[in-house]
Amino acid sequence: MDLNVLWFILITVLFTGFFLLEGFDYGVGMVIPFLPREEDRRMAIRAIAPVWDGNEVWMITAGGALFAAFPHAYATMFSAFYIALFLMLFALILRGAGLEMRGKDDSRLWRRGFDWAIGIGSALPAILWGVAVTNLLAGIPIGSDMVYRGTFTTLLTPYTLFGGLAFFLVFLYHGMAFLRMRVDDERMTNDIMFAQRFVGTLAAFAFVICAVLTLKETDMLASIPAVLALVLAAVTFLLGCAFSGTGAVRKSFAMTSAAVALTTIAFFLALFPRIMVSTMGTGNDITIYNAASTPYTLQIMTIAAGILVPIVLCYQAWSYYIFRKRVTREDI
Repeated sequence: MDLNVLWFILITVLFTGFFLLEGFDYGVGMVIPFLPREEDRRMAIRAIAPVWDGNEVWMITAGGALFAAFPHAYATMFSAFYIALFLMLFALILRGAGLEMRGKDDSRLWRRGFDWAIGIGSALPAILWGVAVTNLLAGIPIGSDMVYRGTFTTLLTPYTLFGGLAFFLVFLYHGMAFLRMRVDDERMTNDIMFAQRFVGTLAAFAFVICAVLTLKETDMLASIPAVLALVLAAVTFLLGCAFSGTGAVRKSFAMTSAAVALTTIAFFLALFPRIMVSTMGTGNDITIYNAASTPYTLQIMTIAAGILVPIVLCYQAWSYYIFRKRVTREDI
């Protein structure tokens, strides 16, 4: 297989895993400040405590793979999204500090302060990822020298801002579905179910509208597999909402997970063989060929990935299996 294509596929898999796993982490984090009881907030944190930092590693691994396989794309992307990435880093530090520090003191002010740190630190990255992903497909001004020609405000268009809102709502709903599946407490899950109905309605509308805008504002229609994946993502998300209403929480979470994964795949299918789209002419697009490392580098990386990636996947699957027990009030 063409190693450039292989690494594009691997990066797609890594980002898909990141959005799928970190997506429900973001959602749970956004819910925490609004849970009415301290016991509920502690159970929510306990539900993601064994896995949240491991889920973040998918983003680091995806960024590292992008840097090693397509360094020119990495350089342009991180330059274009510099302020957004700085804000995301600040938010992730805030969230990590909240998750680790809120239990260090029993005062209400201390804990509620860190609850909001977790909430803001989860919401901001979700919005920024939506803005970034929609920008990648809609295109940004990139010159023939692979240098970004815009500013931070160039990235903020009605379409990309709505993309950020859609990501926010979908991840919030995804997190609620995860909590209902992982927490064994009827009072808490009933509260979440009541809120989930409202959030699900907003998220479903936002998802469908964002999908329509994507077909209108980008060239996704040129890729039939991408369009099919996006349509299937919308269908599975609506099925997740339907299953949630019937109380089939595992099926609901499975459908929202499929929706997140299919959306990510749809965007990468629409990009291929590009990594970044330029609005300054198709000749300035950054592709898997003009941005790639040397063939020898890709060969060495492929050998390393073939050995290490299965180990990482097995370890993460094992960790989820070990912590598969549902969280109860007695656990806290």
